[in-house]
Amino acid sequence: MLSMILMVVFIGFGEKMGERFLPLYIMSLGGTAVAVASLNTMDNLLSSFYSYPGGWVSDKVGYKKALIIFTLIALFGYLIVIFIPTWQSVLIGAIFFIAWTAISLPAIMSMVSKTMAVNKRVTGVTIHSFVRRIPMALGPIAGGLLIGAYGEITGIRVAFSIASVLALISIVFVYKFMPDDKSIKPKSRGFLKTIKNLKGPLRILLISDILIRFAEQIPYAFVVIWAVTLNGLTPVKFGVLTMIEMITAMVIYIPVAYFADKYRKKPFILITFMFFTLFPLVLIFSKTFGMLVVAFIIRGMKEFGEPTRKALIMDLAPEAEKAGTFGAYYMVRDIFVSAAAFGAAFLWNVSPEVNFTVAFAFGIIGCIIFAVYGKDSKTENPEAITTKQQ
Repeated sequence: MLSMILMVVFIGFGEKMGERFLPLYIMSLGGTAVAVASLNTMDNLLSSFYSYPGGWVSDKVGYKKALIIFTLIALFGYLIVIFIPTWQSVLIGAIFFIAWTAISLPAIMSMVSKTMAVNKRVTGVTIHSFVRRIPMALGPIAGGLLIGAYGEITGIRVAFSIASVLALISIVFVYKFMPDDKSIKPKSRGFLKTIKNLKGPLRILLISDILIRFAEQIPYAFVVIWAVTLNGLTPVKFGVLTMIEMITAMVIYIPVAYFADKYRKKPFILITFMFFTLFPLVLIFSKTFGMLVVAFIIRGMKEFGEPTRKALIMDLAPEAEKAGTFGAYYMVRDIFVSAAAFGAAFLWNVSPEVNFTVAFAFGIIGCIIFAVYGKDSKTENPEAITTKQQ
């Protein structure tokens, strides 16, 4: 767990210094709103394509080797951005680095599942989510300072140079200190067999999650443009907003994990979905730094039950195929979400308000579906759920 934590902090800090400002970087190099939306589309689409192979590789070679392989792939993408300063190179490099979280997440969840007791899995996932927010809070501030010192183009390249060094350090640390784990031969020999695990309560969760991610991803790539370009914030102030978002998430993680392990998971996940939905609506009225602080606190609150949702996926997945099923879930989800991310550019070109309103509408639908049909486990009897947890 400690080795995983240090890898997540090192890679996360390096990544978030530059990744959060890539929309500004693309436009500084002559890219358009469609190019920015294409980057966000790639993030979702590649996340979908990489999630299942990430889980399969983790089941096949073990989570330690898988994490090292995935980090080397991301490092190659960093180098492309560093040495080729064009907006097209960002899209090419993103093929390798932008989906590190997606491709590595099944391996990390597999490690948590093997390390933590069943009734402590939310806590284990929360530890990962908690420490992941540390670099997500500090990285954008460091990136904003680099942009302020060197400009948008050179500052981003310096940020990715630092990210490369931190990635190498994390690889060395994991290689030396993370113990080897036994790989298993996955029962499923392909995606089509694994996808059959996405049924019952897991399917309802997936459908709701897709619609909620529409609400998140339609405005996602344009939030920095809304704040910095249209409403006059400095990159450093935008970094502060991101830090506020992450601190909010970190404050609520631990108490929520305790109660989610002790009681039902559905209410915590539903509250999370509601905060996802509320953010784009509040963003419409956030044209000052003070109102943007309020918006980003709400954005931080959307992490209220995210570890709980991931733990529920692991609970509902077959015991011998947890990493593969987790990856398949994310693959299906992000294939659909990538289409919404690309369409966001055309909504943005109509107006930012249209972009945010459509996102809000999708969130409402997702919340209603999960509220009516969502379950805590394969059984529909809440008393059975409580008895099992006890």
